[in-house]
Amino acid sequence: MSRVVTVGAAQLGPIARAETRTQVVARMVAMLHEAKRHGVDLVVFPELALTTFFPRWYFERQEEVDAFFEREMPGPETKPLFEEARTLGIGFYLGYAELAHEDGRVRRFNTAVLVDRRGGIVGKYRKIHLPGHAEHEPWRAFQHLEKRYFERGDLGWPVFRVELAAGVTGLVGMAICNDRRWPETYRVMGLQGVEMILIGYNTPVHNPPAPDHDALSHFHNELVMQAGAYQNGTWVVGVAKAGREEGVEQIGNSIVAAPSGEIVAACTTTGDELAIARCDLDRTLSYKNTTFNFARHREPEMYGMIVERKGAIPPP
Repeated sequence: MSRVVTVGAAQLGPIARAETRTQVVARMVAMLHEAKRHGVDLVVFPELALTTFFPRWYFERQEEVDAFFEREMPGPETKPLFEEARTLGIGFYLGYAELAHEDGRVRRFNTAVLVDRRGGIVGKYRKIHLPGHAEHEPWRAFQHLEKRYFERGDLGWPVFRVELAAGVTGLVGMAICNDRRWPETYRVMGLQGVEMILIGYNTPVHNPPAPDHDALSHFHNELVMQAGAYQNGTWVVGVAKAGREEGVEQIGNSIVAAPSGEIVAACTTTGDELAIARCDLDRTLSYKNTTFNFARHREPEMYGMIVERKGAIPPP
């Protein structure tokens, strides 16, 4: 017995600030057609896939920021992506900036949706671990103002039961960019039996507060996703928006990690590229039922400090 889902990690190259959503969607549709030719069931696009990575700039006027946000999903410019995916019978993950009217106010999130093979949204996730800073820091070579432009996500890390391929249903979760660096992200979904975690990211090579990390950017990217896969017995698909975008070099390094922690597919460029892997969801069982049999081996009563304490406090 096996439950095979063919996954395409649909890495995008740079998106210029002047590039329109219509132009970007056309690139994504082309990747859907390539995926179809290779028998792909599920395509994973990056974080904030429809525009350039706008948190790198400080904007004084809110309307300048809001130009990068989606008021509806799908909207007029993104509907062709949904329609083409439905025609091709391919599901997808899409990251975008969401402007929502909730609780009597305007709210802004860094969001991803999971779309099934029939073109319908079956899951939504809002980024929780927002990196960067909230105030203008002109000393930086470029800014990272996610804490200014987005609210912390409020949906937790839900896991969705979805038909991923003909006759194959799986348990799918989502995360976005900096979430992948935090073990709690994977464990919360692992405790829901997740079999595949989809992660889009925009990650600059240069880290202004810690430039000594720059040479390790690819190593760290792979390390956290491979560890998350192995420690939770799940597939992990991580997909970049890559290349030199508006003067900022971003890593590619899009990968598919197996439940063993091994990398089974990877992009090798920093442009539009599709990396493909046949993922047997039943391969998760040998890890979930042995080394990481949570019901047998976890000791949650000893983990209280993890949720009770936010920052590290050394002993006296």
